Amino acid sequence: MRFYTFFSASLLGLAYAATYSNPLREVNGGDPNITYHEGYYYFMSTTWSDLQMTRATTLEGLKNGETRQVWVDSTPSRCCNVWAPEMHYIDGAWHIYYSAGPNPLGDQRSHVIVGGSSPWDTYTYLGAIVSDRWAIDGTILRFPEQNYFVYSGFQDNGKQSLYIAPMTSAATIGESALLSSPDAEWESQGDFPVNEGPHALYHGGQTFLTFSGSYCWTASYALGLLTWNGGDPMLAASWTKTGPVFSSANGNYGTGHNSFFISPDESEIWNVYHSTPNSGGDCGSNRYSNAKVVQWNEDGSPNFGQAPAFGTVVPGPSGE
Repeated sequence: MRFYTFFSASLLGLAYAATYSNPLREVNGGDPNITYHEGYYYFMSTTWSDLQMTRATTLEGLKNGETRQVWVDSTPSRCCNVWAPEMHYIDGAWHIYYSAGPNPLGDQRSHVIVGGSSPWDTYTYLGAIVSDRWAIDGTILRFPEQNYFVYSGFQDNGKQSLYIAPMTSAATIGESALLSSPDAEWESQGDFPVNEGPHALYHGGQTFLTFSGSYCWTASYALGLLTWNGGDPMLAASWTKTGPVFSSANGNYGTGHNSFFISPDESEIWNVYHSTPNSGGDCGSNRYSNAKVVQWNEDGSPNFGQAPAFGTVVPGPSGE
């Protein structure tokens, strides 16, 4: 009888375990970013005109979670084409880094707003991180002794590449250096070669940077990986590039521009990425936000697997 009671309780726990399905966001789901903080998931993606944030207590709940506008700007130089927001806690406050510029498109820059002790806060404009050149998709790369700003810009040869610069404050950087150029065939599909959407990943004492390669109006848009080998992070030679490590599968096309978040119990790292049902790829509003847990290879490198088909119901993050 005791065994039966225990077994039934176990089944009951499994039956009520938190689950979710992709997509988490269908319209304007490009360039997704999620962070988990004090009982809530906070979600942002590219809305083009402003910065919006959604929060919920479960991953599935983000589909219809509480949503509010956290920033809109009428300043002509940064009013429009608002892309790729990322939430980062730095210098004792939450910051949102994002790309924006004038209308029509042509002069995108990286900007930052600053809030308070919670992502669900009031924000004020702090500054332009890179103000003198095209600079999009900025992210924070952390080392014990130094933070770096990594972003996407253009080389003189027209290749859209990744650059890195030391951060001197949450809104200022030192001199930039070229980190990764799209030289491989898989990074060069479509109208022009592309490296963009970098995001840092830390696990088992190793430091990685994911990024997206190839033009987004192709199904070849996919994730690549830079693995730090222990040298100066500012030097391209200190990173080993592999890719693609996550690409189109199961009706997901153009899987890319990802970020990472930690499960509520901090035992898992999750990959949040966009994809589209459009077999030709998509750079616009028809990109879906999706999430998938990261697995790990024996050598400690991340294994991203394949994107599950839209609508597949799978277990949610541990600790929900």
